[in-house]
Amino acid sequence: MTLGWTTHGDGRHVAPGDVVAPDERLSWPRTIGIGMQHVVAMFGSTFIVPLITGFSPATTLFFSAIGTVLFLLITRNRLPSYLGSSFAFIAPITAATASHGESVAVGGILVTGLVLAAIGALVHFAGARWIDVVMPPVVTGTIVALIGLNLAPAAWGTCTESVVDGEIVQACDSGFRAAPLTATITLVAIILVTVLFKGILGRLSILVGVLIGYVAAMIQGEVSFAEVAKADWFGFPHFVTPSFDPAVLGLFVPVVLVLVAENVGHVKSVAAMTGKNLDDVAGRALFADGIATTFAGVGGGSGTTTYAENIGVMAATRVYSTAAYWVAAATALVLSMSPKFGELVATIPAGVLGGATTMLYGMIGILGARIWVQGKVDFGNPVNLTTAAVPLIIGIANFTFSAGDLTFEGIALGTASALVIYHGMRAIARWRGTSQEPASPASAPAAAESAD
Repeated sequence: MTLGWTTHGDGRHVAPGDVVAPDERLSWPRTIGIGMQHVVAMFGSTFIVPLITGFSPATTLFFSAIGTVLFLLITRNRLPSYLGSSFAFIAPITAATASHGESVAVGGILVTGLVLAAIGALVHFAGARWIDVVMPPVVTGTIVALIGLNLAPAAWGTCTESVVDGEIVQACDSGFRAAPLTATITLVAIILVTVLFKGILGRLSILVGVLIGYVAAMIQGEVSFAEVAKADWFGFPHFVTPSFDPAVLGLFVPVVLVLVAENVGHVKSVAAMTGKNLDDVAGRALFADGIATTFAGVGGGSGTTTYAENIGVMAATRVYSTAAYWVAAATALVLSMSPKFGELVATIPAGVLGGATTMLYGMIGILGARIWVQGKVDFGNPVNLTTAAVPLIIGIANFTFSAGDLTFEGIALGTASALVIYHGMRAIARWRGTSQEPASPASAPAAAESAD
């Protein structure tokens, strides 16, 4: 590995059809500007996760920066990526925190990271083909979709009822219902920015929408800066020591499958856009994200993943230089060292988050459908149809099963059912000769001979 980069062309321009490769860079002023742009791109999504789950935004940003550095080192500076908060962790963190406390949720993140790192090591030495066998697009898409749709009730929010002067009073402190007007303004702003603007501004629609919603909330008196005024300008973020409870591990382990899909997808996306074969880096990418998530679990940060938002920035700028990501990591690290900045982020009110999560959770669900489309999943095949149908209902309805001290909820049960249904039905269909899968090229001649 080398941390040196060759200058692309004159360092100022990217010719039509050209890209700045991972081992190249533009002039340092331009590289620094692009690196800071990557921080802006990841900002909205990375901070929404700790705000929803109750984690410290500054701590999450700190481990996001550390994780990005580790990722670049482990992938030998060949794969440009920023590691931000993974939405897949929202549901298990929320459930674990509510029932067992924040430290147990952090322990679940740590274990998830270790499992992902182990898978990364296996992929590095054994190859990535077995991932496609165990987790074909129909399974991966279903798991991603059910995680997003499982979160739908959280976007709507929860309310509590109490009796005041003989009357029932309802108080909503989370989600869309906490402040419907602010939530609506935020959601509409996100939607409009997406189609009104081209380039990077359109790609940052969630961040811009959150800012517009934030201004609307300020006008309505929903934002308090009391804690911001008290906070110091410089200082270490708040760290949380993990603890472990086997009862919550069933909530977190399915997230590993989503992280595998996201990382492999990132490798393939960068390879397609740069014209370089990066298959040999897939194992390192998984291992690196696993180590980064493990570090986050050690100190109280949200679990990490490669960020699609930053893929968008690279596609818009055609700059894939890893130098820009070193700048992004350094910028994020500096910001995480300001408690005042962290408290400012924490002032984002529930109504704004309710509007943003209505979009975000739906996007996660649709990303699952996108995996089906890209994988050309044939839902005329009853194996594929059943693999998607049953787990989605389990996830959306949040089926729950308890065995002693262990409790498995919608995401864990839906993930397990997707794997069992697909491989079980496929094996039985092949045994009984009822499979509707197209014959492989190798078996086609034999089939033709037997037909004659």
